Amino acid sequence: MPNSKLILDVVVSQLFMENAYVVHLEGRTECVVFDPGFDAAAIAERIDQRQLVLAAILNTHGHADHIAGNAALKQRYPDCPLVIGVQDAAKLTDPRGNLSGTFGVPVTSPPADRQVQQGDTIEVAGMTFHVLETPGHSAGHVVYLFQDDSPWLLFGGDMLFQGSVGRADFPDSNPQQLVQSIRQRLYALPEDTVVLPGHGDHTTIGEEKHHNPFVRG
Repeated sequence: MPNSKLILDVVVSQLFMENAYVVHLEGRTECVVFDPGFDAAAIAERIDQRQLVLAAILNTHGHADHIAGNAALKQRYPDCPLVIGVQDAAKLTDPRGNLSGTFGVPVTSPPADRQVQQGDTIEVAGMTFHVLETPGHSAGHVVYLFQDDSPWLLFGGDMLFQGSVGRADFPDSNPQQLVQSIRQRLYALPEDTVVLPGHGDHTTIGEEKHHNPFVRG
Protein backbone atom coordinates (compact mmCIF):
# COMPACT_ATOMS: atom_id res chain seq x y z
CA MET A 1 0.00 0.00 0.00
CA PRO A 2 1.42 3.41 -0.96
CA ASN A 3 1.57 4.87 2.55
CA SER A 4 4.90 6.38 3.50
CA LYS A 5 4.50 7.37 7.15
CA LEU A 6 2.51 4.59 8.72
CA ILE A 7 3.98 1.11 9.24
CA LEU A 8 1.43 -1.67 9.46
CA ASP A 9 1.78 -5.33 10.41
CA VAL A 10 -1.03 -7.87 10.12
CA VAL A 11 -1.30 -10.77 12.55
CA VAL A 12 -3.86 -13.37 11.48
CA SER A 13 -5.48 -15.45 14.22
CA GLN A 14 -5.94 -18.89 12.72
CA LEU A 15 -9.05 -19.87 14.69
CA PHE A 16 -11.31 -17.44 12.84
CA MET A 17 -8.78 -16.03 10.34
CA GLU A 18 -9.23 -12.65 11.98
CA ASN A 19 -6.87 -9.78 11.15
CA ALA A 20 -5.27 -7.87 13.99
CA TYR A 21 -3.31 -4.78 12.95
CA VAL A 22 -0.20 -3.44 14.69
CA VAL A 23 0.33 0.15 13.58
CA HIS A 24 2.98 2.76 14.26
CA LEU A 25 4.60 5.76 12.64
CA GLU A 26 8.11 5.57 11.30
CA GLY A 27 10.53 6.88 13.91
CA ARG A 28 8.09 6.40 16.82
CA THR A 29 8.27 3.72 19.50
CA GLU A 30 4.57 3.66 20.43
CA CYS A 31 2.07 1.53 18.52
CA VAL A 32 -1.65 0.85 18.36
CA VAL A 33 -3.30 -2.56 17.98
CA PHE A 34 -6.65 -2.93 16.25
CA ASP A 35 -8.89 -5.89 17.14
CA PRO A 36 -6.50 -8.29 18.87
CA GLY A 37 -7.83 -11.78 18.21
CA PHE A 38 -7.09 -15.14 19.79
CA ASP A 39 -3.36 -15.10 19.04
CA ALA A 40 -2.26 -12.44 21.52
CA ALA A 41 1.17 -14.07 21.87
CA ALA A 42 1.89 -13.49 18.17
CA ILE A 43 0.76 -9.87 18.47
CA ALA A 44 3.03 -9.31 21.48
CA GLU A 45 5.90 -10.96 19.61
CA ARG A 46 5.41 -8.61 16.68
CA ILE A 47 5.41 -5.61 19.03
CA ASP A 48 8.66 -6.85 20.58
CA GLN A 49 10.25 -7.50 17.20
CA ARG A 50 9.58 -3.90 16.25
CA GLN A 51 10.84 -2.74 19.68
CA LEU A 52 7.57 -0.92 20.33
CA VAL A 53 5.38 -0.15 23.31
CA LEU A 54 1.61 -0.58 23.05
CA ALA A 55 -0.15 2.77 23.49
CA ALA A 56 -3.79 1.78 22.81
CA ILE A 57 -6.08 -1.08 21.84
CA LEU A 58 -8.87 -0.08 19.46
CA ASN A 59 -11.76 -2.51 19.01
CA THR A 60 -14.10 -2.05 16.06
CA HIS A 61 -16.74 -4.16 17.80
CA GLY A 62 -17.25 -6.57 20.65
CA HIS A 63 -17.39 -10.00 19.03
CA ALA A 64 -15.07 -12.58 20.58
CA ASP A 65 -12.74 -13.00 17.61
CA HIS A 66 -11.92 -9.27 17.76
CA ILE A 67 -11.50 -8.89 21.53
CA ALA A 68 -9.98 -12.22 22.65
CA GLY A 69 -6.50 -10.74 22.94
CA ASN A 70 -7.54 -7.70 24.98
CA ALA A 71 -6.97 -9.28 28.39
CA ALA A 72 -3.48 -10.60 27.66
CA LEU A 73 -2.34 -7.32 26.12
CA LYS A 74 -3.82 -5.27 28.97
CA GLN A 75 -2.02 -7.51 31.44
CA ARG A 76 1.25 -6.90 29.62
CA TYR A 77 0.60 -3.17 29.13
CA PRO A 78 -1.68 -2.17 32.05
CA ASP A 79 -1.59 1.55 31.26
CA CYS A 80 -2.72 0.97 27.68
CA PRO A 81 -6.30 2.28 27.18
CA LEU A 82 -8.89 -0.03 25.66
CA VAL A 83 -11.30 1.72 23.28
CA ILE A 84 -14.59 0.53 21.78
CA GLY A 85 -17.89 1.96 20.54
CA VAL A 86 -20.47 2.97 23.15
CA GLN A 87 -23.10 0.46 22.07
CA ASP A 88 -20.71 -2.51 22.06
CA ALA A 89 -18.89 -1.82 25.33
CA ALA A 90 -21.06 -4.23 27.33
CA LYS A 91 -19.99 -7.13 25.09
CA LEU A 92 -16.45 -6.97 26.44
CA THR A 93 -17.40 -8.57 29.75
CA ASP A 94 -20.37 -10.64 28.55
CA PRO A 95 -19.56 -13.98 26.85
CA ARG A 96 -23.14 -14.31 25.66
CA GLY A 97 -23.12 -10.84 24.14
CA ASN A 98 -19.75 -11.30 22.44
CA LEU A 99 -20.89 -14.67 21.04
CA SER A 100 -18.12 -16.72 22.64
CA GLY A 101 -20.63 -18.55 24.81
CA THR A 102 -22.16 -19.96 21.64
CA PHE A 103 -18.89 -21.75 20.88
CA GLY A 104 -18.45 -23.12 24.39
CA VAL A 105 -15.25 -21.13 25.03
CA PRO A 106 -16.29 -18.09 27.10
CA VAL A 107 -14.19 -15.02 26.39
CA THR A 108 -14.12 -11.94 28.56
CA SER A 109 -12.15 -8.74 28.24
CA PRO A 110 -11.34 -5.98 30.69
CA PRO A 111 -13.92 -3.20 30.50
CA ALA A 112 -13.39 -0.26 28.17
CA ASP A 113 -11.28 2.64 29.30
CA ARG A 114 -12.93 4.83 26.68
CA GLN A 115 -16.19 4.50 24.78
CA VAL A 116 -16.40 6.34 21.46
CA GLN A 117 -19.09 7.43 19.06
CA GLN A 118 -19.60 9.18 15.73
CA GLY A 119 -17.33 12.19 15.28
CA ASP A 120 -14.89 11.37 18.07
CA THR A 121 -11.16 11.46 17.42
CA ILE A 122 -8.45 9.41 19.06
CA GLU A 123 -4.98 10.92 19.26
CA VAL A 124 -2.39 8.34 20.21
CA ALA A 125 1.21 7.43 19.30
CA GLY A 126 1.46 10.51 17.08
CA MET A 127 -1.56 9.42 15.02
CA THR A 128 -5.13 10.68 14.80
CA PHE A 129 -8.00 8.30 14.11
CA HIS A 130 -11.51 9.51 13.30
CA VAL A 131 -14.42 7.43 14.57
CA LEU A 132 -17.37 6.58 12.31
CA GLU A 133 -20.35 4.72 13.75
CA THR A 134 -21.31 1.86 11.44
CA PRO A 135 -24.03 -0.28 13.03
CA GLY A 136 -25.28 -3.36 11.22
CA HIS A 137 -22.90 -6.24 11.88
CA SER A 138 -23.26 -5.35 15.54
CA ALA A 139 -25.22 -2.57 17.18
CA GLY A 140 -22.14 -0.64 18.27
CA HIS A 141 -19.73 -1.33 15.44
CA VAL A 142 -17.35 1.54 14.69
CA VAL A 143 -14.55 2.02 12.18
CA TYR A 144 -11.38 4.09 12.53
CA LEU A 145 -10.19 6.38 9.74
CA PHE A 146 -6.58 7.52 9.38
CA GLN A 147 -6.42 10.62 7.18
CA ASP A 148 -2.88 11.87 7.81
CA ASP A 149 -1.36 10.24 4.75
CA SER A 150 -2.42 9.35 1.23
CA PRO A 151 -4.40 7.29 0.53
CA TRP A 152 -6.51 7.29 3.68
CA LEU A 153 -6.70 4.05 5.65
CA LEU A 154 -9.90 2.62 7.10
CA PHE A 155 -9.68 0.04 9.86
CA GLY A 156 -13.02 -1.45 8.98
CA GLY A 157 -13.71 -4.45 11.21
CA ASP A 158 -16.47 -6.65 9.88
CA MET A 159 -18.44 -4.19 7.76
CA LEU A 160 -16.98 -4.31 4.27
CA PHE A 161 -14.81 -7.04 2.80
CA GLN A 162 -13.24 -7.68 -0.57
CA GLY A 163 -16.30 -8.69 -2.59
CA SER A 164 -18.46 -9.24 0.47
CA VAL A 165 -19.93 -7.68 3.62
CA GLY A 166 -20.19 -8.59 7.28
CA ARG A 167 -22.75 -11.03 8.58
CA ALA A 168 -26.03 -9.56 9.76
CA ASP A 169 -27.66 -12.61 11.34
CA PHE A 170 -26.43 -12.20 14.93
CA PRO A 171 -28.78 -11.22 17.78
CA ASP A 172 -28.05 -7.49 17.57
CA SER A 173 -27.26 -7.36 13.84
CA ASN A 174 -29.45 -5.45 11.43
CA PRO A 175 -29.11 -6.04 7.66
CA GLN A 176 -30.81 -2.76 6.76
CA GLN A 177 -28.46 -0.83 9.03
CA LEU A 178 -25.49 -2.68 7.57
CA VAL A 179 -26.35 -1.56 4.05
CA GLN A 180 -27.14 1.97 5.22
CA SER A 181 -23.85 2.27 7.12
CA ILE A 182 -21.86 1.10 4.11
CA ARG A 183 -23.62 3.39 1.67
CA GLN A 184 -23.84 6.50 3.84
CA ARG A 185 -20.62 6.32 5.84
CA LEU A 186 -18.12 4.15 3.95
CA TYR A 187 -19.01 4.84 0.32
CA ALA A 188 -18.91 8.57 1.10
CA LEU A 189 -15.14 8.30 1.58
CA PRO A 190 -12.67 8.91 -1.27
CA GLU A 191 -12.58 5.95 -3.64
CA ASP A 192 -8.85 5.36 -3.13
CA THR A 193 -9.36 4.89 0.63
CA VAL A 194 -7.80 1.55 1.58
CA VAL A 195 -10.11 -0.72 3.59
CA LEU A 196 -8.31 -2.93 6.12
CA PRO A 197 -10.97 -5.48 7.05
CA GLY A 198 -11.30 -7.81 9.99
CA HIS A 199 -10.99 -10.84 7.72
CA GLY A 200 -9.37 -11.36 4.33
CA ASP A 201 -7.36 -9.10 2.06
CA HIS A 202 -7.47 -5.32 1.92
CA THR A 203 -9.50 -3.55 -0.74
CA THR A 204 -10.55 0.00 -1.63
CA ILE A 205 -13.76 1.94 -1.27
CA GLY A 206 -13.94 2.46 -5.02
CA GLU A 207 -13.51 -1.24 -5.81
CA GLU A 208 -16.34 -2.22 -3.47
CA LYS A 209 -18.58 0.71 -4.35
CA HIS A 210 -18.58 -0.28 -8.01
CA HIS A 211 -18.21 -4.05 -7.87
CA ASN A 212 -19.32 -5.47 -4.50
CA PRO A 213 -22.24 -7.80 -5.32
CA PHE A 214 -23.90 -7.25 -1.93
CA VAL A 215 -23.84 -3.44 -1.67
CA ARG A 216 -23.29 -1.22 -4.68
CA GLY A 217 -22.85 2.51 -4.27
